[in-house]
Amino acid sequence: MEPGILIITLICGMLVSRIGLPPLIGYLVAGFVLFVFGIDKELPLLQELASLGVTLLLFAIGLKLDIRSLFKAEVWAGSSVHLVLSIVVFVPILKLFGLLGLSQLTSLNLEQLTLIAFALSFSSTVFAVKVLEDKGDVQSLYGRVAIGILIMQDIFAVLFLTISKGDVPSVWAFALLLLPLAKPLIYKAFDRVGHGELLVLFGLVMALVVGAWLFESVGLKPDLGALIIGILLAGHKKSSELAKSLFYFKELFLVAFFLTIGLNGLPTVSDIVLAALLVLLVPLKILLFVYILTRFKLRSRTSMLGSFNLGNFSEFGLIVAAVATYKGWLPPEWLVIIAVALSFSFLLAAPLNATVGNIYQRFQQRLIKLEKRPLHPEDRPIAIGNPRFLILGMGRIGSGAYDELREQFDGEILGIEHKQDIVDLHKAKGRNVVQGDASDTDFWEKLDRAPNLELVLLAMPHHAGNMFAVEQLKKLDYQGKISAIVQYSDDAAALRESGVHSVYNLYEAAGAGFVDHVIYELLQDSEKNAAQVAEPKINAESNS
Repeated sequence: MEPGILIITLICGMLVSRIGLPPLIGYLVAGFVLFVFGIDKELPLLQELASLGVTLLLFAIGLKLDIRSLFKAEVWAGSSVHLVLSIVVFVPILKLFGLLGLSQLTSLNLEQLTLIAFALSFSSTVFAVKVLEDKGDVQSLYGRVAIGILIMQDIFAVLFLTISKGDVPSVWAFALLLLPLAKPLIYKAFDRVGHGELLVLFGLVMALVVGAWLFESVGLKPDLGALIIGILLAGHKKSSELAKSLFYFKELFLVAFFLTIGLNGLPTVSDIVLAALLVLLVPLKILLFVYILTRFKLRSRTSMLGSFNLGNFSEFGLIVAAVATYKGWLPPEWLVIIAVALSFSFLLAAPLNATVGNIYQRFQQRLIKLEKRPLHPEDRPIAIGNPRFLILGMGRIGSGAYDELREQFDGEILGIEHKQDIVDLHKAKGRNVVQGDASDTDFWEKLDRAPNLELVLLAMPHHAGNMFAVEQLKKLDYQGKISAIVQYSDDAAALRESGVHSVYNLYEAAGAGFVDHVIYELLQDSEKNAAQVAEPKINAESNS
């Protein structure tokens, strides 16, 4: 690969990061810079890497997806209603732009305007998921709703692509309905691949071969195959570990995706003006999402966070435009226009997502009036009672801490866990656990106060989540003690600086405990051997 591609991409990414914007915007800029310098001979390779990035992204989403979330009204109905309303609202605005003299729109008929509106109605899966991951809000309610809507939009895009190609899927596509029957065999292989490079290879085979290649071979969208296979593996105990193992592959390949957008070509001045005007549709997308989601009884804050996360244009809009221009349904310049509009929408969405909390506080009273009562079951205040001890994260460490405390303080402990199935498991074992994600601002917004709380134990697996919890406890003016579990010494230092009273280094303590156990066993064996040696002597003396 041309060295200039890597150097320019790295420099642009670093410069953009320095001013507080996501690096992906730098990668978009790098694509345009590379085009200016004529470094586009590696485009076929970049296209392959970009395709791999999107495929692995959808596979990773599938690994974390609860399929039941797609059947929730706010997801399937919300996404469908938003798609229809977007087209109804956008088409007259595009027509108005044409009447104002924008040449790219004056000659388009209603069907072409509808196609453009359809392309602009999608939100970026790549951008939205990246923002959610950076915030640690993937498992939050608004994050799950946003991802569900994105997946529904992806399904709409796949249906369009299938219809637009004019290709009917092979009759063998029906055989894919038998994939769930292979689940026990796949899970058995999943169990046996271990935790190293074989796990990564297994993930790539499942995403790119069993998912993408198999679905494409029967006439279906390969990305859809990766998503479905990811969903099939989501129930396995190692699905989260697999997602982490593939994380850097996915991130690296997505860099290529953003580069290819810029490499589509430089726009004219009029194209840039039109693209900037199209970005004015983004606030309308956000307002539509806020109104629709509050109709499904979500809190106005949840609706707003999800809506801002979806407030951008999509890479799938580019794909729709590419197909439309290839088929001759749209003039060729629309691919570049939508690419520039996509870039501008990212530039707008990045600061909007960073300041959404402040924007909500400013308009809170007006937004609350949109809420429908009773609120969504998952969006109501969290009643925690009046515990003395609060454990955030009920994995193995949290569960062990709970059981130790229960020996002396039974009935005064509460555990918080974000996965409902794990909450149900704890309740079946008699533990007092409620569902909530302490790394999500929504959790703290909905949390009832506990005046007698004395100790909070941070037992979440991610350092960022624990640090976030400390910040939220400070905002609540919590005066009790805070203890935390960490894996690395620098994390321990950061937590102590933030005000945590005691920090337990998991690996250091485990090593010390292991040594204590070994010494104890050795001492026991030595005492036992000494006793066995002394016993014959005592017997001999007694016999004499």
